[in-house]
Amino acid sequence: MKSERHIGYLPPKFLTVACMVFGMLMAATVLAKEELPEVDSDGLHLVKGTKVRVAYLKPGADLGQYSKVMLVDCFVQFKKNWAKDYNLDQIGLQGRVSDKKMDEIKAALAAEFKRIFTDTLTKDGHEVVDTVGPGVLLLRPAILNLDVTAPDIKRAGMSNTWVSSAGEMTLYMELYDSASSEIIGRVADPRADRRMDTRMANSVTNKVAADRIMQGWATLLSNHLTEVRNGG
Repeated sequence: MKSERHIGYLPPKFLTVACMVFGMLMAATVLAKEELPEVDSDGLHLVKGTKVRVAYLKPGADLGQYSKVMLVDCFVQFKKNWAKDYNLDQIGLQGRVSDKKMDEIKAALAAEFKRIFTDTLTKDGHEVVDTVGPGVLLLRPAILNLDVTAPDIKRAGMSNTWVSSAGEMTLYMELYDSASSEIIGRVADPRADRRMDTRMANSVTNKVAADRIMQGWATLLSNHLTEVRNGG
């Protein structure tokens, strides 16, 4: 009988909640710059000297054995109290961010994440599939602590908003052997949009900033998979 950790035997909502709870704890630890354990609750070992803030890997795990990648839809969660804090600074109802607007932002970011990662991996020769099986590395990503400085909200008669940073977010991603459903790694990496000047904030500039951050993550992953596959 399959273990309860088997991906195919647990409801998607349970899996999402379970990994997001762990992800939020890790992200909070990373942002607070607290000391991380050398071995986590899944027996994964802390890897030092990587290009992401935190990386854990199963001892002896060989990512070079995977010829295909499966990407689960990205979960997105705003920074705690983001909407409340943002709305406190708004005058009147027009400029306030709504639950609907937050859902739209999360859906758009998740879709863009999948597009960028799929395009980057495919361009670099990594086959992206939608089914589990031998030789398939399953990625379960999440964007946590999403902090949008100035969401694009249509407000009649309102002046433009200028910002030096579009915001910040943290990538939390778990890596599984899809055939056995065994977790073999996890990473966490907070990044922010940094500029030397101020620019007008709108849906276009916010998207450009988010794309730049996500492209950086996608390139890191793709390059690493290429390196290990080539025996590096």
